[in-house]
Amino acid sequence: MHNRITEEIRQNESTMSKFIEQIILEHYTKGATTMGKTRTLAFQVSEELFQQIKDYLTRYEQVYHCRLSQKEFVIRLIEQALAEADEEFEAAQAIEDEAEAMPDTAPDAEGGEHPAENAEFL
Repeated sequence: MHNRITEEIRQNESTMSKFIEQIILEHYTKGATTMGKTRTLAFQVSEELFQQIKDYLTRYEQVYHCRLSQKEFVIRLIEQALAEADEEFEAAQAIEDEAEAMPDTAPDAEGGEHPAENAEFL
């Protein structure tokens, strides 16, 4: 366990005190929300993208004086994208519902045209 912790601290260019602080923060801020079943989501990215993420996380810590883990960063992005997608789906559904509520412009049952098609407009 000690080796794993030491390796993570080294990889994140952190200190033991920052690591312990992060563990405590994660425990108290996530404990209530991760009580349910969890699943693993794993994927690979290019070295360039990985370095961009690491640079962002470093700048984030410098600006906000708190560490944002890769996991927290990716989860925030996914949650944001899903929220935006939900808004887009709701807007698309509202447009579809509105279109369905519009009066029918198809020919009438006797084969004639819809009355609105014969109307003269000034």
